[in-house]
Amino acid sequence: MWTRQHKQRNTGRLIIPSLCVAFLTYFGFHAYHGEFGIYSKYRLEAETVDLQGKVDAVKARRIDLERRVQLLHQGTLEKDMLDEQARKALNMSHADEITIMLPAAAR
Repeated sequence: MWTRQHKQRNTGRLIIPSLCVAFLTYFGFHAYHGEFGIYSKYRLEAETVDLQGKVDAVKARRIDLERRVQLLHQGTLEKDMLDEQARKALNMSHADEITIMLPAAAR
């Protein structure tokens, strides 16, 4: 009678651990680099700081504009402010005045 003897291989024992390593590697990579991962959190925090700075600048500009508009209201009309705004809009000055032109970046 013929019998075949098979040597048991150890490759079957490595299938489950290798699948677990692949599984953990995949999810670990996406936990760090994914859309909602750790690295994205730091990027979003940096973007938040940048945008907060822009919001503060816009708020300061708005407060300045509100203050200037308040000076133009009917009850508290400042003649100098009105004169300045009219000259700026019409690009005119008196003959006895000296006009100094500043570049837009210096304003």
